[in-house]
Amino acid sequence: MADMTIPTRTLGTTGPQVAALGLGCMGMSALYGEADRGESIATIHAALEAGVTLLDTGDFYAMGHNEMLIGEALRAAPAARREQALTSVKFGALRGPDGGWSGYDGRPAAVKNFAAYSLQRLGVDHIDVYRIARVDPDVPIEETVGAIAELVEQGYVRHIGLSEVGADTIRRAAATAPIADVQLEYALITRGIEDRILPTTRELGISVTAYGVLSRGLISGHFAADRQLGASDYRAYSPRFQGDNLQHNLGLVEQLRKLAEQKGVSVAQLAIAWVLSRGEDIVPLIGARTRERLTESLGALDVVLDAADLAAIEAAVPADSALGERYPAEAMAHLDSEH
Repeated sequence: MADMTIPTRTLGTTGPQVAALGLGCMGMSALYGEADRGESIATIHAALEAGVTLLDTGDFYAMGHNEMLIGEALRAAPAARREQALTSVKFGALRGPDGGWSGYDGRPAAVKNFAAYSLQRLGVDHIDVYRIARVDPDVPIEETVGAIAELVEQGYVRHIGLSEVGADTIRRAAATAPIADVQLEYALITRGIEDRILPTTRELGISVTAYGVLSRGLISGHFAADRQLGASDYRAYSPRFQGDNLQHNLGLVEQLRKLAEQKGVSVAQLAIAWVLSRGEDIVPLIGARTRERLTESLGALDVVLDAADLAAIEAAVPADSALGERYPAEAMAHLDSEH
């Protein structure tokens, strides 16, 4: 993929300048079925070559596999590409050997322990943005953020982020140390952050790195109702992909497809462009696992949406029009952003 000029956005008032689209790497290791290692590394290289800078991961994605994959890709990349890469890492989720989940650990000692392992797996001397994946209900957010702030002082971390936190928690964290961004799910069919969270981040000068902009492929235009999902695929359990919910939600996608065809773009490009249009303080993370999907997603940067386009999109897919929660009930309970 040839070099292209990607517009940039800044993560908050204190964070780094990044390309307007980031690469979410989770699906290269976990939760969406089998992935091709060689193609995953080629996709990371293609993203860097195209000008993407932010690589997003979590230390618990396939129990460290995703970090090691990124580390391998960075080692094999030309020096200039390696230097432009910025790592965004989530930590704190506790896993078992069977892949099960058993809560979150935000204790200061644990924060530093997680960071030590991430630095080693990624093969870097610092993490650019570091964040706990979910709030540990047993540890005040001030203590968790304070521990990351100490890592910043020591040079192991550059900037502090948050993930899936509500407005009150954002305020408490920001009062403790400078926060660059909050990672939140945000898409045409996932707009809960608009009520309280987005106004709060904007008041405090904090950006949003938006994941799930294609709702795990649901509104990509590529997901078919008869698709067979393996047991390791999160979507086999996701409420939005079940039964009548799926049929209804795919009906929304068809409405979106009509608008995309009128503009001569793909459904995915239209959906990503909509998130891009929501503000310069929002950086969508695209979860491309192949170079083909990466190229399609990057095409969203060329989609210009005027007021009439935005009104048509809103009419086709109104807020709260999707059926099904974005996570199963047990996972929803861990989301401070939903409380």
